[in-house]
Amino acid sequence: MKGGIFIAIYHCSIKIISRGKGKYAVGPAAYRSGQKLTNVYDGLTHDYTRKGGVVHTEILLPEHAPPEYAERSTLWNAVEKVEKARNSQLAREIEISLPNELSRAENIELARCFVQEIFVSKGMCADICVHDPEREQPNVHAHIMLTLRPFNEDGTWGDKQRKEYIMTSGALSRIRRKRRNIITLTATRSKCSRQRGLCIIKCSMAEKSHRRLGVKSLPNLKAPTAQICSGCIS
Repeated sequence: MKGGIFIAIYHCSIKIISRGKGKYAVGPAAYRSGQKLTNVYDGLTHDYTRKGGVVHTEILLPEHAPPEYAERSTLWNAVEKVEKARNSQLAREIEISLPNELSRAENIELARCFVQEIFVSKGMCADICVHDPEREQPNVHAHIMLTLRPFNEDGTWGDKQRKEYIMTSGALSRIRRKRRNIITLTATRSKCSRQRGLCIIKCSMAEKSHRRLGVKSLPNLKAPTAQICSGCIS
């Protein structure tokens, strides 16, 4: 709004770029960076050089990554090449909002520090693109594309790995106890629901009987035929 103060709203989305969903790594990298890149895997060229709002791009490399992967086309074509399957997962993309209250330089440094600490230090290559579209309402955000494979010490791609989370006995006990509580609560609600249905039927029948007998008063809800358990009252 004109004359108003724009306050940053937190946003973070995470998704996987996969051939199984008809996506490739080079195309999104070209779009996010506003560059012209050719995907060697399928021969398509993606030209987004006319795209506006891209204010900063850079690639951060982890330990053992070949230095030539600092070039965007080389990195993502290498990813396309190492993945052979037609449904391969190629990259992880994260989109985060950046505070409107910070300057452009501060936002770029904030994104860089965040990516370095959270992703690059864990062995991922990170392609950072900061966007600041020319709009009345600021929408500063960063697109971060991450590789999925680790690097071997010789700079070659390693095998994809899954993280293993070790569960302690105490944590497992708490989960089982919570599961039992959920099962008990579900059963209680089901029982109350059935009883509530019976109460409604009984009250309806009692009301019809009163009408046939010419009794103007409503049925007594405290009567045995119309008792409602405390769990049925919401």
